[in-house]
Amino acid sequence: MIFRSLILTVLIALALPSCGEGGAVDLPRPIGEPLDSKGWALVWSDEFSGEEIDRKKWTPETSCWGGGNNERQCYTDRSENLSITDGYLTITARPEIFTGVEFTQKFTDRGGQVTREYTSGKLRTLDLHSWTYGRFEARIQLPQGQSTWAAFWMLPQDDHYGGWPLSGEIDIMEAVNLGAFCAECNLTGIETRSLGALHFGKPWPQNQYRTGYHTLTQDKLDSDQFYIFAVEWGEGRINWLVDGVVYFSMTQDDWFTDAVLKKENPTAPFNQPFYLMLNLAVGGNLPDNKNEKTFNPDSFPAHMKIDWVRVYQCAGDAQTGLACMLPVDPKVLDKR
Repeated sequence: MIFRSLILTVLIALALPSCGEGGAVDLPRPIGEPLDSKGWALVWSDEFSGEEIDRKKWTPETSCWGGGNNERQCYTDRSENLSITDGYLTITARPEIFTGVEFTQKFTDRGGQVTREYTSGKLRTLDLHSWTYGRFEARIQLPQGQSTWAAFWMLPQDDHYGGWPLSGEIDIMEAVNLGAFCAECNLTGIETRSLGALHFGKPWPQNQYRTGYHTLTQDKLDSDQFYIFAVEWGEGRINWLVDGVVYFSMTQDDWFTDAVLKKENPTAPFNQPFYLMLNLAVGGNLPDNKNEKTFNPDSFPAHMKIDWVRVYQCAGDAQTGLACMLPVDPKVLDKR
């Protein structure tokens, strides 16, 4: 602790202006709690410190197909929907008539032209960066309103075990209809929960999923509040965290893929490289059937702001990642 304090003091001293310069010192924003003491080593990050999206790290998705969930937006590669200002990435969902290609760049046949009444943004590391095991986290400010659907999630780089959901899906964070009426939220009567989930199992419509909820606040949501959403993913185990606290956890006994027998590969499908995504959807099956159970156009425009995204891998156990993962309270396991 003393050694780290000395390092911090030296860094601050180097950042100070030389003698004779006046005015306030504009130090860089802190990088957050260091994870090296837990064994995690930073291997990739985006602090959004430039003026434009780093195309070596992200590819904006362009599509209007609705994500397979009857969402109402076209994702575009425009500054109106994806912008970087003052060290923050902002994804904006806005009402406007827009015509674009139907399917995402991942499909060989991208379909025809589709016209939607909303636009938004989605970033992916597909074909650029993917990882097997690690800690994946982002500091995010969430939108509010019925029909808003913000997400930070992962899909397999290659469909090693077959098409969705045979090769799996890891939802690090979803925030659906925040601030809307919530009959299940007894203390507040409004939706104040984020969620994490896994998708796996048999081909649609026999697919399966498991979900864990986290209450962000017991009071009214603060629209300026940032939260750090993360997963720790190791061989046969995944933890979900908000602000460093594990609230949900699953093991290989909780998932499967119809593509392989359990005895052949008990950790499948979550043992292959996955890539990262950030997006803000407009409506869709999930938000339209929760809370106020309607689509509310008054929730838009809506904004999702991201301070940073970071990927760590376990320095002493890169093979499985398990050595760096936090222990899980038995009460958390009881929530499964």
